[in-house]
Amino acid sequence: MDRIILHVDMNSFYASVEQAENPALKGKPVAVAGKEELRHGIILTKSIEAKKYGVKTAEAIWEARQKCPDLIVLPPNYGLYKRYSSMARRIYYDYTDLVEPFGLDENWLDLTGSLHLHGGNAQMVAEEISERVKAELGLTVSIGIGWDKITAKFGSDYKKPDAITEISRENYEDIFWGAPVRELLYVGDATERKLKEHSIKTIGDLARADDEYLQGRFGKIGFVLRCFARGEDSTPVKTYDTDADDVLRTIKSYGNGLTAPHDITCEHDAKALLYLLAESVAQRLREDFVRATTISIAVRDGKFLTGFTRQTKLREATATTRTVAETAWALLLANQTLDEEHPVRSLAVRASGLVSMHANQQLSLFNEKVVERERLDFAIDELRRRFGNTSIQRGIELMDESLRDLDIKSDNTVHPVGYFYV
Repeated sequence: MDRIILHVDMNSFYASVEQAENPALKGKPVAVAGKEELRHGIILTKSIEAKKYGVKTAEAIWEARQKCPDLIVLPPNYGLYKRYSSMARRIYYDYTDLVEPFGLDENWLDLTGSLHLHGGNAQMVAEEISERVKAELGLTVSIGIGWDKITAKFGSDYKKPDAITEISRENYEDIFWGAPVRELLYVGDATERKLKEHSIKTIGDLARADDEYLQGRFGKIGFVLRCFARGEDSTPVKTYDTDADDVLRTIKSYGNGLTAPHDITCEHDAKALLYLLAESVAQRLREDFVRATTISIAVRDGKFLTGFTRQTKLREATATTRTVAETAWALLLANQTLDEEHPVRSLAVRASGLVSMHANQQLSLFNEKVVERERLDFAIDELRRRFGNTSIQRGIELMDESLRDLDIKSDNTVHPVGYFYV
């Protein structure tokens, strides 16, 4: 028997929350973005009214204002968005304990085992959830109903805003298979180009792709995407833990990335951002009592057109901020020129190859300061827990004025988690 999966997506989430909190903003074009005083601040999300003017996510504020001179630009308030996200999940939890977040504004719900408790009709449950979110939170949602997580997510994206779409065994060939392949989860620009080179333009085309092509062009991920296209994804919806406000995951890496408020064209700005990111990553390693054996970076250029990733394996597993930061910095210097002709706009740092701190580790005789550095970092972590993450900062992290007020650990870990995890 098919599962009954809902995907609930809160429309224009950040901007809608701002409008819900301030009724004077309702009906007006609103955008949440980086610091407005910085001409190159980026639009994070826009209201439905701003979207009508053609305002787009990730474009510069000055570009958005050219389209919509009356645009109201607000700074992000992640604490507020997290609170609304938590309130929404408590509504979902009234219908099933199988609630899995996919970022702050999206959630999967598995109603297979609980639908009979709520009338036995998935459409009616979706309508009830939609009305409750509207009445209790002042937000609208788009809901997809499917038999797996992929078809449900496609359904929530199919019509926006404030809509409910069911992808069923009766209509999926017309609706799901007939859609452009780009609309399938995890088919981005590069993958779409490769698929089109082989005349695969729709999700249905991908569902019928042959093994030889998928293996030769994509490897294992090609078969995963075909599985998605065929509606054969068996990935479970994980149980939501109300106390942790999350689902349990086996974490394989810790990462953090940021699009800078301006082009990075010199070493001191790049170093400030990279050290902030490394600080966040290392702090999260220590919180979970693990060390990393591999450090990697990801870089995107000033126009987001090109980018690269690089990684290196460490001699010894580490959770110290200094080692993570110095390793990431060395990778950047070895692979990226930093000047006006080679601007960088986005940087990310990731730590992987995790080992427990409780496991025995052979330390080098020539690196006796490792233990002391880790103890010092733990002491700093405790002070930050008591007085806030910005209570203690490295001087190098203050070199770029546009980043000085950023709590990169608390304010910049709200993006969707990856779909592929154990």
